Parts: sequence; structure tokens; C-alpha cells
Amino acid sequence: MGIKDKLFEDMKRAAKEKNKLRLSIIRLALAGLQNREKELRRELSDEEIIQGILGMVKKSRESIEQFKVGQRDDLVAKEENEIEILQSFLPQQLSTEELEVEISRALEEAGASTTKDMGKVMKILMPRIAGRAEGRVVNELVRKRLSVNQ
Repeated sequence: MGIKDKLFEDMKRAAKEKNKLRLSIIRLALAGLQNREKELRRELSDEEIIQGILGMVKKSRESIEQFKVGQRDDLVAKEENEIEILQSFLPQQLSTEELEVEISRALEEAGASTTKDMGKVMKILMPRIAGRAEGRVVNELVRKRLSVNQ
């Protein structure tokens, strides 16, 4: 079962259970994905769907930061619930240890030794871990490893 099928099944379940929050978030996600499909004039692959959901999670995290500045705890809680629901459709996130192993492999493959090689490493690494780790965290870990080598 693909991610899109899982979204539709969960949407039906949420409607039957009258879980309005979950239902609205899934509908919002599906609408965003369908708009993207219309733009591209083709169906999205699971990889593209994951990227779309990750984009939605990222926007929610940015909103949380803004709501915290504005002291809107009610909206912070709403966005946190949205992130939790969206993440349930993403692949299992890598642990820090698993991520370190993947980074080591990519560094070795790229023959990277300085921060100038960052692009090579990220090019190798990101397709392998797509949807299973946040890009910002990966970037920080790779940068830290490369700066230690200098």
C-alpha cells in the first residue's frame, strides 16, 4: 500500500470515528498533494509524496516558532498535533546512531575531508535517507564531522 492509499484509508477511518482534527489535517495534506499532481500533470511517486508531507511539517514547525513569539499557546498545541499526525505517514525516522553510520558511509564514498566537500556528501547522503531524517539536522552533523577533519 502506497502512502497516498494510506492517507485515503486513514481519512475514511477518521471520518467514521468522527475525529475532526485528524480528518481535516489529512484532507489538507491530500489537497496539497493533489494540487502538486495537477501542476506536474502526473501522479506523484511515494518519494515525492514524502517530500510534500515533509514540507508541510516544516511549515508547521516554522509556524510554531512564530506562535511562541506571539505567545499563542493554543495555536502552538494545534500545530504540534498537526505535525504528529503528518509524521505518522512518514517512514520511521533514523536514530542519531543510524544517521551517523549513513554519514560515515557517504563521507567515505565522497572521499570528503573538508567543508568544501559538503555538497558531494549531501548529494550522496540525502537520497538514501530521504524522509527519514530532517535535512537541517543532517546538514549540521555532516558539517560538524567535516570541520573536525580540518
